[in-house]
Amino acid sequence: MPRRPARGRCPPLLPPQAGGAELPAVGADGLRPVMAGLYRTVGIFGGFVAVVAAAFYPIYFRPLLMPEEYKKEQSINRAGVVQEDIQPAGLKVWSDPFGRK
Repeated sequence: MPRRPARGRCPPLLPPQAGGAELPAVGADGLRPVMAGLYRTVGIFGGFVAVVAAAFYPIYFRPLLMPEEYKKEQSINRAGVVQEDIQPAGLKVWSDPFGRK
């Protein structure tokens, strides 16, 4: 009965003539198929991160970078609104979202 290799160690590679497995063929670009799969996986995850970042930019980062533009827009949107008429009783009255706390 052949000995099992120690745990956590890979058995030595044998040449095909001695009963060992052949290594995968190298492609025309010099990469093995495993590396091509790795690049595809990294590309998919990288694309996903890029899409999420692109979605968060106008929602979160743009108002932080350009507060004057959003203050002006809020003043136009809230013109003619009486806060006491809209605000339910017992709740805090609206405050400026761009003001310091």
